Amino acid sequence: MPLTQSGSVPGARFVDPSILARIGNLDLLARTVVDGFINGLHRAPYFGASIDFAEHRGYVAGDDIRRVDWRLFARTDRFYVKQYEADTNTNFCVLLDVSKSMGFKSREVSKLEYASYLAACLAYLAHRQRDRVGIITFDSEVVTHVPPSAKHFNILLHTLDRAKAARPGQLADPVKKLAEHFHRRSVLVLISDFYEDPDVVLEAIKPLKFLDNELIVFHILDPAEVDFSYDDASSFEDLESGEQLPVVPESFGDEYRKLIAGHVNTLSTKFSEHRIDYTLVNTKEPLDRALFGYLSAREKLMRVR
Repeated sequence: MPLTQSGSVPGARFVDPSILARIGNLDLLARTVVDGFINGLHRAPYFGASIDFAEHRGYVAGDDIRRVDWRLFARTDRFYVKQYEADTNTNFCVLLDVSKSMGFKSREVSKLEYASYLAACLAYLAHRQRDRVGIITFDSEVVTHVPPSAKHFNILLHTLDRAKAARPGQLADPVKKLAEHFHRRSVLVLISDFYEDPDVVLEAIKPLKFLDNELIVFHILDPAEVDFSYDDASSFEDLESGEQLPVVPESFGDEYRKLIAGHVNTLSTKFSEHRIDYTLVNTKEPLDRALFGYLSAREKLMRVR
């Protein structure tokens, strides 16, 4: 229940979310974070399309002869064509939870703001690798839908800029509608605080997975939701229902932390059982950890294609 009071990668750019909040321009933010992150790695993991050579395969009728590796032909007397990572261009779509609980913050940056930074960076990663990018925002229903396209990166950023955490939300109904939009295999990145029963969450997203999409999940939580570091007795508000709850932190804190840890562990286990990559992200952490989690998952997905 979301309540409000009445490890980074070696060599990567260490970007604090509170500093990012001062940039105020998602395009600049994404380019700054991603370019610095990629440049900080010794080798960026293979996560999508590029113009880099990938492998050889045997020539078949209809292949472009300009892609024949003539040096290899001279050694083997057989025709092989070069395959490039650009051959893996795909549809990439962010599925962003904009329900009211995503507006919670105990520090400078709310969960929705952090999720927007993350979504912009991931979309820029995909866009710079020539994938087609899109976004869907949802609460209890689909709020905005920008279908994947090579020309939609700026529209995606505009959608993130306008996103507001205004209404209560739940996964089942909007995700059922989302599944109707993905007839072509896509990489889907779902970003949410997942304040629902883990079984309900899993049942809600099964249609996305069973359509042969590649699903990567980011679970966004505020540090106060993880640590419950409150000292004074006061009233707390359930952001989804508006219900006021009197709480004495000293007596409730340990129980709350156990409940959150159990919720996170159950989600992680259930996603793992269905081969869905899951990353828990704390909004006090720099973005490099989340980016590396995505790149690692993407690399693994590409290797099994």
